Amino acid sequence: MKYLFLGILFLGFLITPVFAQEQTNPSLILENLEIPSEEFNTILRNAPIIPLDNLHTTSWQVTIDNNLLYANPNGNAVFRIYDKEDNNEFIELGMGSIPDHKFWVAVQTPDEGYVVIHRDLDRGWYPEAKSIISYTDRAGLTVNNGARIVVTNLDIGKFEVESYSVHGMEGSTEPPAINSGVMLVEVLSGDPGKNMFAFFPFVVATGVGILVGTLYLTKKR
Repeated sequence: MKYLFLGILFLGFLITPVFAQEQTNPSLILENLEIPSEEFNTILRNAPIIPLDNLHTTSWQVTIDNNLLYANPNGNAVFRIYDKEDNNEFIELGMGSIPDHKFWVAVQTPDEGYVVIHRDLDRGWYPEAKSIISYTDRAGLTVNNGARIVVTNLDIGKFEVESYSVHGMEGSTEPPAINSGVMLVEVLSGDPGKNMFAFFPFVVATGVGILVGTLYLTKKR
């Protein structure tokens, strides 16, 4: 496992500079968000929907690095991304506190309403790894919890990411969900048809993230 990990890293460093110089994709858009802990200490109905700087279409990937310190064992950090056409259409990813690290993925569409498509109440996500939500207009929605793929090629129709929101409390009388820390979110999009090799560094990053989660699980056992 160690040599596989080092091999992927080596490939990334070896090939990425060549593609960066010779293979560019003008459609690539990258946004980085730093969401502080206090923004999660709110209930859903009071959570503002925040527009992104860019519209992310065709193929996109949202990478979530959860570095939040939870304030209570019932606390959650819920991250939603909204479709351009309708704010009632969204993808939701929820991450619970230690020790359970519960994890869920839900989708709301006009036809189906709110549907939880994956729920894991124990060790559902891993602080050492990054969770990834990815989508293409051909393959649909895929979600990785940092150790494994938990949603594969789910057809949700056309989905263009325009905005996001966060919350973590179910009621206004609850104690704060999060004590401190930050959630780092990277939103990458583009049209791979214009240059598929420009996406190679991010494929490497995804592979490394999965390996980190696998190594963590192996070590825990």
